[in-house]
Amino acid sequence: MRDREEFLWAEKYRPKTISDCVLPDRLSKTFQEFVDNKEIPNLLLHGTAGVGKTTIARALCEQVGCTSILINGSEESGIEILRNKIKNFASTVSLMQSGRKIVILDEADYLNPQSTQPALRGFIEEFSQNCGFIFTCNFLNKIITPLHSRCSVIDFSISKSELKNIENSFLKRVEYILKTENVDYDKDVLVELIEKHLPDLRRILNELHRYSSSGIINSEILKDYEVANIKELSDLLRNKKFDDVRQWVVANLDNEPTVLLRQIYDSLSEMLKSESIPETIVIISDYSYKSAFVVDQEINLVSCLVELMANCEFLGTLE
Repeated sequence: MRDREEFLWAEKYRPKTISDCVLPDRLSKTFQEFVDNKEIPNLLLHGTAGVGKTTIARALCEQVGCTSILINGSEESGIEILRNKIKNFASTVSLMQSGRKIVILDEADYLNPQSTQPALRGFIEEFSQNCGFIFTCNFLNKIITPLHSRCSVIDFSISKSELKNIENSFLKRVEYILKTENVDYDKDVLVELIEKHLPDLRRILNELHRYSSSGIINSEILKDYEVANIKELSDLLRNKKFDDVRQWVVANLDNEPTVLLRQIYDSLSEMLKSESIPETIVIISDYSYKSAFVVDQEINLVSCLVELMANCEFLGTLE
């Protein structure tokens, strides 16, 4: 883990304190109060990918002085987690200054809702004297209601009025990182990249890290990025990874839906077997028309992609 943190910018420059996190003022104030009071309630943090949910959870534990364990729900989602990692951790006494322990369940929306999530209700209450829980998730509706009621639910969605302050703060952070890593950059390109992918801060850092090997960040990094996104989407559709397709849509909704559909259309010959292309064009045309009227663009785009996933035959990985 240490080598990974030393290499990946998203890990290497992960904020260690609440004041260093790039957040709307309302969220910073809430989390700073937890730090000042030296008390972390059970929390359910929800919002889109890359907005800082896990970073906040780790920073809270570090600043309050809690012993913590991080479990990734997308990798370990079964009931055996409770019987092993969580129970063994929660049932022992912490030697840290606060004397309290915290279980961080990252990507908790992947935890089994029939076994793991219901069992967690009892664990939260059984170990409440010395152990708390912080859940993070992208999709709040995939967390069972009894867990909602046992946690303070905090929404990481960022309003349009808050985006500008986030953009300015993160631009300063990114400039600091690039200077520290001795990477030259075009500030206009940084601004465009940040505006394009906000509020996914992790994604912005990962893209900058990816292109930093040349020693310069300029307009070249923007040229092939959309193609790379369509490559990723094609792989997800071919492998029928529905949850990942939903996350892809959420991550790309800063683009106009009609633009995304056009990019898919332009890549059909590389994505699909020839016999699937005519039907796909009809599907894309239908959903492109609907996008002018629907209330929820995310649902419309996901519906389109699900139809493609179910009815089309895909080629291998795009070159």
